[in-house]
Amino acid sequence: MIGEMFDVSMEDLGRLRGWTNDMVTGSREAAGAAIVAIHHYLAELVAHRRAAPGADLLSAMIAARDEGDRLSEDELTSLAFLVLFAGYENTVSFIGNAALALMRDPGLAEGLRADESLLPAAVDELMRYEPPAPVSIRRFPTEDLTIGEVTIPKGETVLLGLAAANRDPERWANAEALDLTRAENPHVSLGHGIHYCLGAPLARLEATVAVGALLRRLPDMSLAVPVEELRWRPTFRARGLVELPVRTSSAR
Repeated sequence: MIGEMFDVSMEDLGRLRGWTNDMVTGSREAAGAAIVAIHHYLAELVAHRRAAPGADLLSAMIAARDEGDRLSEDELTSLAFLVLFAGYENTVSFIGNAALALMRDPGLAEGLRADESLLPAAVDELMRYEPPAPVSIRRFPTEDLTIGEVTIPKGETVLLGLAAANRDPERWANAEALDLTRAENPHVSLGHGIHYCLGAPLARLEATVAVGALLRRLPDMSLAVPVEELRWRPTFRARGLVELPVRTSSAR
């Protein structure tokens, strides 16, 4: 989906997938090399689209930068990087997490299958319960900051625990329970305030379509291995499965 928005080829999508995977699960050296490779790729793509603009999102971003001078060249490339990585990686991880949660509780899956109007609220609850990004992008305080009884020195790295906030018992009743009928669900999996995800509507749409399709097309989908044998990607930055083995006797 993100590839279509940027109008990149299937061949390039394969390369980008490899680089983003190295960023999340590779060694420090592999992650660094992947970041450099993506940056160079996007810089070249920006130059190409500036010379021959199309109807894609990147061309629109370049026009906003060039005509209104609203972004620096580095900001433009950085924003393209964010759209590519966050728009793809987080959605992929979420779909796997959601499928696993529903297979672990077939009653919940059956309820959604019987009434798909519940899907939008269910997607938000699944985002709260098992967010694909457990922590935020790093922050750095510009001055000493005291929160509660803890002082954070100027310049230190701060990681916000989004997954912990999403299960705050003072904010949600039965915070540890997966309740697909929650009427109010102000989770922070998509950020908050000025850092709210710019692609939130797209992320919700993709997630709703994907979960709905799985429920309809694989009505008897179940785990093919015990839960304890599932392999998770070895990083604290992302909560996603390496693979999700399933079995099904029919597909529609």
